[in-house]
Amino acid sequence: MQVSYSQRDLPPGQRELSEFPRFGIVEFARRPLTCRDIRLKITGPFDQPLILTATELAALPRISLTADFHCAAGWSHRAVKWGGFRFSDIWEQLILPHARPRSEIELVVLRCQDGYRTALPWSDLLAQEVLLADRLNDLPLTVEHGAPIRIVAPSHYGYKSAKHLDRIELRDNGAEYVPLLPRLLDHPRARVALEERGQWLPGSLLRYAFRPFIKPIIRKLKSLANSAS
Repeated sequence: MQVSYSQRDLPPGQRELSEFPRFGIVEFARRPLTCRDIRLKITGPFDQPLILTATELAALPRISLTADFHCAAGWSHRAVKWGGFRFSDIWEQLILPHARPRSEIELVVLRCQDGYRTALPWSDLLAQEVLLADRLNDLPLTVEHGAPIRIVAPSHYGYKSAKHLDRIELRDNGAEYVPLLPRLLDHPRARVALEERGQWLPGSLLRYAFRPFIKPIIRKLKSLANSAS
């Protein structure tokens, strides 16, 4: 199934990049991946954790999603083509039948092989455009863009689209979750349309604070990739 989620106009404060760069916290890009194959551990308010691999995911409908990618630092890349599986399908067809939760889910914590983590409200992850993606532009994901599998949440800034996804924690409340990033840089939802780049300061101000770091981070991550090849 093919789905398009691209918008005609860029959101407030975004500037278009012709390339789709590797971007993120440089510290995490230095860390080697522990597993090149898809292996997702699902934990939550149920009796036993569940392990999902490419074999289980292959039973689901495959979705091709074309969507704009927006970074909270202020850059966007238009019409990125992702391939993968809807998170809502994974929940309904693979998780729920085998691990019925004892309570309502409120928060989902996304943990990654490189140590990165982020979180989103449960209702946001169930949106129809949210994928667990294993392909980019009809090719398998590279390490630079999140191999072996990653979250793609087009309505949210890129730091919520966790790369190298390793573990999904379903929580019945978010009281004990501690964000990885300082709260100034980590909004609980990070919705692009509302310019939720972080907390405490308006997104319209944070965009100017973040913008000077775009080119240096891109250059540094390119340098790391070149030295590793």
